[in-house]
Amino acid sequence: MSKTKTDPIPKLVTKTNGYSLDVLGQNIDVMRALFPDVFTEGSDEQQPRWRVDLEALGELLGEYVEDKQERYSFNWYGKARAKRIAQTPSTGTLRPCPEDSVNWDTTKNIFIEGDNLEVLKLLQKSYHRKVKMIYMDPPYNTGNEFIYPDKFQDNLDTYLKYTGQVGEDGLKISANSETGGRYHTNWLNMMYPRLKLARNLLANDGVMLISIDDIEVANLRKLCDEIFGEENFLAQFVWKCRQFTDSRSKRQISTDHEYVLAYGKSEDVVFRGQPRDESKYKNPDNDPRGDWMSRSMLGLATADQRPNLHYQITDPKTGNTFSPPETTGWRYSRERMENMIEEGCVLFPSKVDGRPREKKFRKDLQSQFTSFPTVIDGVHTSHGTAAIRSLFDDTQVFDFPKPTELLQKFVEQTVGDNEICMDLFAGSCATAHAVLDQNKEDGFQRRFIMVQLPEPVDPKSQAAKKGMKTISHLGSERIKRVIQEFNQDVRDLLDAKSDEESGFRYFNLRASVFTVWSSHQAHEQHGLEQQLELQVDNILPDATTDDVLFELLLKVGLDLSSEIVTYEVSGTKLYSIASGSLIVCMDKSISREVVDEVVRLRPLQFICLDSSFSGDDTLKVNVAQTLQSATDDLSNSQPIVFKTV
Repeated sequence: MSKTKTDPIPKLVTKTNGYSLDVLGQNIDVMRALFPDVFTEGSDEQQPRWRVDLEALGELLGEYVEDKQERYSFNWYGKARAKRIAQTPSTGTLRPCPEDSVNWDTTKNIFIEGDNLEVLKLLQKSYHRKVKMIYMDPPYNTGNEFIYPDKFQDNLDTYLKYTGQVGEDGLKISANSETGGRYHTNWLNMMYPRLKLARNLLANDGVMLISIDDIEVANLRKLCDEIFGEENFLAQFVWKCRQFTDSRSKRQISTDHEYVLAYGKSEDVVFRGQPRDESKYKNPDNDPRGDWMSRSMLGLATADQRPNLHYQITDPKTGNTFSPPETTGWRYSRERMENMIEEGCVLFPSKVDGRPREKKFRKDLQSQFTSFPTVIDGVHTSHGTAAIRSLFDDTQVFDFPKPTELLQKFVEQTVGDNEICMDLFAGSCATAHAVLDQNKEDGFQRRFIMVQLPEPVDPKSQAAKKGMKTISHLGSERIKRVIQEFNQDVRDLLDAKSDEESGFRYFNLRASVFTVWSSHQAHEQHGLEQQLELQVDNILPDATTDDVLFELLLKVGLDLSSEIVTYEVSGTKLYSIASGSLIVCMDKSISREVVDEVVRLRPLQFICLDSSFSGDDTLKVNVAQTLQSATDDLSNSQPIVFKTV
């Protein structure tokens, strides 16, 4: 079936662009669907297409709208802009670096070098509600640490300048000093959009964990209450990080702790808990019900508070009677207690001044675990330092790394088999180390995603002397060394190389391989002509096939660890991604044989170059109609989405 060139192209043919998921656009679409009558058109061409009539929205919400200026809220300078930044799409991409990776073809672990704000925007489709635990160890805002500057939040271009990828020789960035005038403000503006976007990636039963100290813990609590909801606060863990008292304190106070804030995505979040100590359960009287232990039957209520829990009980063998203390009472009601005595579950003392106890059987335990404590001791910062030194030939290449044992506790508590753990301020990648160690311990196959800015190391540091120029380089090198040990242990166990061996795929944040229309450049001299030329073949000349495929993978919303299989049809290469859910053709022309093969494979999506049609809309329509007809021929078949780039 053919159409003339003047016929419109069916809506099922869409053209991708160089932007990441448009969060703001999606929110507007949802709001328009719910409240279409509160939207009005913009007053001129420079304004957005749709604008919200706040007065109409207020009338619609009625009593749920506050009519007072004063209300409980958490505000700071730049908060509105921080919200807009979180909603602004990215024009970046993640370019694959197989040469810096380990076991590229088989691994499901990911390491990303780049600004975590841009990276979070790019991961919105592929990992939406798929991450079980996100850990953050952000700058504590001590005044001496690197802080992402205000301008760095604007767009990808600033990041590329900072890393020396475009234009300038790299931007010089200073610490966030208290004398700067916006000490807490700068930190909050840095954290807000990252937390906002990170929440989108959490699974419904996912957990956000954030390390922090006393300087910003109060602000962080308020920030997380707003983003996650107060009802989803789980705990403020107190970690005794210092092993020995700090004798250098000017005020003779040794601050020995830090915090780990825990927030859930929803009420479904539950920590696994700690294994119960079952060594107390024995069976000295050969009770057929199995091992048991004795425990107190006293409660917590006084006679005035719970009079029904204050009564006498009688030993049926001796006739001795026993009453609870007036300050506690019994744990159980009179009826329940009588049933327990009849079933032989109460241990009566031989003396009248003794105290009856419960005979608790192990088989009656509702769980093998007891609650995970909010005070963490026994693992200190010095343990993290020792781990780094051990991996790097007794050299201190990173200051104050988080101890692997601390992070391993949280990995064990929150991340199950084949689930994803993400670290957005990866640093030396202690979290990846913790995931690998825990996998080795329990045999699970947890996955990790590490994100780290290529922050330069001190040229005089031990890391620089070992040839590492950035923190991201250091972190990936640590993972490689841990993986080398991990894989050797697997080989020793199996006496052979195995698919169980670990690795990671390395990606680098770069500009999109697709040219994006620049209205600013188009208004410059000769700019319009250049922009039009770029749109003819909108893939950058230095982009590799893999660069294009992985950017498409992100835009479609597939996992970065997806397998890509290449094969030929009548001399044309096709790329099958994620077990055939996406088929990509990058040839300059589309043949009938290629279309027939796509129909046979029935992917969820088929993407080809817009230039393959050489401006022939009729050919494009024919391909779209062929794919649509093939879907119509099968009942209960999902239509093949056809896109061009």
